[in-house]
Amino acid sequence: MTDVSEEEITLQLGDRRYRVRGFGKNLSYDQLRINLLCSRGGGFHVDTLDLYSSRQRAAFIKQASVELSMTEEGMKKDLGQVLRKLEELQEAQIKKATTPEAREVVLSAEEIAEAMKLLTDPRLLERILTDFERCGVVGEETNKLMGYLAVVSRKLDEPLAVIIQSSSAAGKTSLMEAVLAFVPEEDRVKYSAMTGQSLFYLGEQDLKHKILAVVEEEGAKRASYALKLLQSEGELTIASTGKDPETGRLVTREYRVEGPVMIFLTTTAIEIDEELMNRCVVLTVNEEREQTRAIHRLQRERQTLEGLLARVDRERTLALHRNAQRLLKPLVVVNPYARELTFLDDRTRTRRDHLKYLALIRASALLHQHQRPRKTVVHRGKEVEYIEAQIEDLEVANRLSHQVLGRSLDELPPQTRRVLLLLDQMVTKACEEQKLARSDYRFSRREAREYAVGLSDFQVRTHLEKLVALEYLLVHRGGRGQSFVYELLYDGQGKDGTPFLTGLLDLAKLRRAAPLEEPEEEKPRSLGTLPSGIVLAAAARA
Repeated sequence: MTDVSEEEITLQLGDRRYRVRGFGKNLSYDQLRINLLCSRGGGFHVDTLDLYSSRQRAAFIKQASVELSMTEEGMKKDLGQVLRKLEELQEAQIKKATTPEAREVVLSAEEIAEAMKLLTDPRLLERILTDFERCGVVGEETNKLMGYLAVVSRKLDEPLAVIIQSSSAAGKTSLMEAVLAFVPEEDRVKYSAMTGQSLFYLGEQDLKHKILAVVEEEGAKRASYALKLLQSEGELTIASTGKDPETGRLVTREYRVEGPVMIFLTTTAIEIDEELMNRCVVLTVNEEREQTRAIHRLQRERQTLEGLLARVDRERTLALHRNAQRLLKPLVVVNPYARELTFLDDRTRTRRDHLKYLALIRASALLHQHQRPRKTVVHRGKEVEYIEAQIEDLEVANRLSHQVLGRSLDELPPQTRRVLLLLDQMVTKACEEQKLARSDYRFSRREAREYAVGLSDFQVRTHLEKLVALEYLLVHRGGRGQSFVYELLYDGQGKDGTPFLTGLLDLAKLRRAAPLEEPEEEKPRSLGTLPSGIVLAAAARA
């Protein structure tokens, strides 16, 4: 007979009684450390031991058999039964601790109407930035919008991953907390640190289409391999050996965690693991003096009566956005402009950057799904519902890519920048005369020197090497033996000092082109067709 309570577990084996305490701390399969008291008649023995330690079991058996006037063989059989029962209870205890509690989030008709009003607002992105301000996040417009779209991308089959990088006390954690606050509680999982294999033992559906946030990248170092796999493969699998609770024999079990999952990290490290960084969009916090002044003004404002009242409005604003995100469906997003898009292709790293760019477009379309016509297609007998990205989504992705994935001409020394602008003039003129695309035009160092009047061969060579190192130029092997020619990757952007990403499609030309032919559109569902109450079953971490 077994009696289980929060404080202790009692097992009755014939005329022997075994009382177990401290069992609740055993949330790992590596150990089973307990306080065990055995009694029989007037005799008893109590000790603290790890049942997985053969030495500690042998010592307990020897002493307990003397105290209870039993043979060591009889005590050994009793302890084996206690061990098997506790392993069975431990299995259930670990599953309960790692499996989220099912919760139902019920939205009223009023909440649905308010959320739909937000999602159908033509100025939705501006509303989002305004609401960030209301919730106490000043500045950081690009980071806020990028973060918001990234968390929305959790509903895609290939979500974005984000690392916020800054020095200590610059506000990286505050920025992450602010973005996560807009996400429904059931869609986010947050840890301060993770062990190397902790992710493998989560429930199979615990992370699917959710956000996995780790406060410090340092705390996730041991789990970095699992994070990379989860981001690239979309799932985790591991084979682990454990004891069968019925037979006590060692058996191999497979543990599987399904994705996709949106990964959100912060770090103060200057050097980030390159493989992890390539998979993530890296956001840097504004550490300039003017931003510090703005934060100080906001901190002082919070001490006023108006600031106190603003905190009440903050909860209302956050609730609105959480409800709005609950109404977003994980639809398929089709990009009708995909074949016309362009992206820098001079190095292998851009293969992953290109995926980030495409994911941004889809995240923007997904966020605006209630402003896009729903379409359906029947493929192999199955009906697929989808929406199409629009030019506005491309514009959002281009703007954010310039800021997040791009660079600034300010990184160049003045003379090197002058040479770059001269090369831009030369290439533009030659391409117009020869009717060539910029990517097809090649020039030699001699041609560059002749165009840059007043500069010596040494100066031109030095500046060209600098531009090649910073990836403004690409070197190609020429047609005469060992000679080299150059391709200008820079396309004339950023002359005003703003960041830019070379190689993106000029959307102004796309807008001027004839519109794509589209099939007859299905009308978006009106607000009136939505139910008066909606129940969203979701998993929320206990």
